[in-house]
Amino acid sequence: MLVLLTAAEPAPDPQILDAQPRAGDEPITPIPAPPAADPLRLALGEQLFRDRRLSHDNRHACLSCHDIHSNGADGKTHDVGRDGTVLRMNTNTVFNAALSFRLNWEGNYRTLEQQAEASLTNPKIMGTSIDEVVGRLSADPEMVRLFGAAYGHGPDRTSLLDAIATYERSLLTPGSRFDRWLRGDASALSPEEQHGYQLFKSLGCISCHQGVNAGGNLFERHGIFHPLAAPTPALLRVPSLRNVAETPPYFHDGSAPTLADAVQRMGAAQLDHPLQKPQIDAIIAFLNTLTGTYRGAPVVAPPP
Repeated sequence: MLVLLTAAEPAPDPQILDAQPRAGDEPITPIPAPPAADPLRLALGEQLFRDRRLSHDNRHACLSCHDIHSNGADGKTHDVGRDGTVLRMNTNTVFNAALSFRLNWEGNYRTLEQQAEASLTNPKIMGTSIDEVVGRLSADPEMVRLFGAAYGHGPDRTSLLDAIATYERSLLTPGSRFDRWLRGDASALSPEEQHGYQLFKSLGCISCHQGVNAGGNLFERHGIFHPLAAPTPALLRVPSLRNVAETPPYFHDGSAPTLADAVQRMGAAQLDHPLQKPQIDAIIAFLNTLTGTYRGAPVVAPPP
């Protein structure tokens, strides 16, 4: 899930490293702790995220494609829709999605509530309707009780979407080694990792991948100098690089199986700059430091 880089600059001297982090001066900022939330709504949202009754055929839950026990997505190039057809885009991770300014590869949705409703009603994903889901939940006395405790009334459209979005806003992964470095722990990154970060900035990767989510806050064209991946859509929301080492395969079409392949192709396609292996290795070393934690455990790639 990688789209980077628009302008090339010479790489820095690998011997010139600033070992003292200055968080206020850096273009990437640390991930905050999850926002405060009503615990009843949060717990209900987590239960709904796992509930297969949210799909028309009772076979799929949000968790089916967004596994929060691994990387918040899955390891597939493309998921398969309810009708058996292959979905057009690689599945984005749900971790840190709340920190992006738009959602989905094409940035179709501005809020988590909009995205949740679109997934529920998409015939290839959950294939249901709000009315169908609310009807099923309203027929379950325990769900009626849980909604009543959290919202003061039974299930309805607004409370259903709010509960799911409340849970998704909690899916942040703070505590990466890079964030520790940003907060002043000079020993959190090795010299090689610091060099990779300096390359990431000087080559121009930072022009698209900055801010708290190391991306997710603008649109960009891909294949500027050379073809990169599937040509459509040509304009994409830049994905976050948070936990990127644990979210293969990469690109909107899932065509880059490894991070090394993705970085090499990005250098050519977006910079017109053929990266050498030592540069690729250093950038990957830096990208590995962006892996955060969820509920105290590091984010990990799903089993092969």
